[in-house]
Amino acid sequence: MLVLEFIRSVVLGIVEGITEWLPISSTGHLILVNEFINNKNSFTASDLYLYVIQLGAILAVVTLYFRKLNPFALSKTAEEKTETWQMWFKVIVACLPAAVIGLLLNDYMDKLENWKVVSATLIIYGILFIIVEKYIKGDKIKSMDALTYKTAVLIGLFQVLSIVPGTSRSGATILGAIILGCSRGVAAEFSFFLAIPVMFGVSFIKIVTYDGTLTGANIAVLLVGMVVAYIVSVMSIKFLVGYVKKHDFTAFGWYRIALGIVVILCGLIHLI
Repeated sequence: MLVLEFIRSVVLGIVEGITEWLPISSTGHLILVNEFINNKNSFTASDLYLYVIQLGAILAVVTLYFRKLNPFALSKTAEEKTETWQMWFKVIVACLPAAVIGLLLNDYMDKLENWKVVSATLIIYGILFIIVEKYIKGDKIKSMDALTYKTAVLIGLFQVLSIVPGTSRSGATILGAIILGCSRGVAAEFSFFLAIPVMFGVSFIKIVTYDGTLTGANIAVLLVGMVVAYIVSVMSIKFLVGYVKKHDFTAFGWYRIALGIVVILCGLIHLI
């Protein structure tokens, strides 16, 4: 059984690494994968595992953007250090709505982790991505420095929507940022940075409120998933950064709609 758990952890780590940064809902995909493989009562199906594994993905952002995120970098000028601090203040301000509202609704939202909610959010946000890309051109804010605190707070309010399973944290923040005038590159990058405090906070809450027994074997299984998620996330982030330079997010919108329809069909015939 332990070997099977390690195999599940590798699979889920790959899914997490791919879907955390693409606007297609990592939590939704993890829930669906566990449903398809009938993984319901093991440690890898627990909320603790499904959320804490995301720390591996977060470390990929820290690694790839370490210099940009580090306000103490010796290679930075005084002006660059100030800009880095301002960026972090914007990230913190943007995280406040999710921190407050997410904490209040945490227990309630866990009850919405089912195929009906996930399929609905996949389709709804898929349609929104297609509409936004067709009618809204986010090109007023082309750099992180041009992002105001007001815009950061508004993006943070969009992030609150991601507490509903299947929404996608990156999807909600990227969609909101584009609507508010951010270029796709700025929207994606700010979404990456927002994930750092949010995911660390969510993981801390899940660890503190976990009512099961965290054994050494469970920790080993979790670490394997985190390492796999980290490796795959590095590739996913690089892919998305390169992708948005030449393409929009319409393809992800169609993917969400298609996946949502598949989930509905599977739900109706009781496959999940």
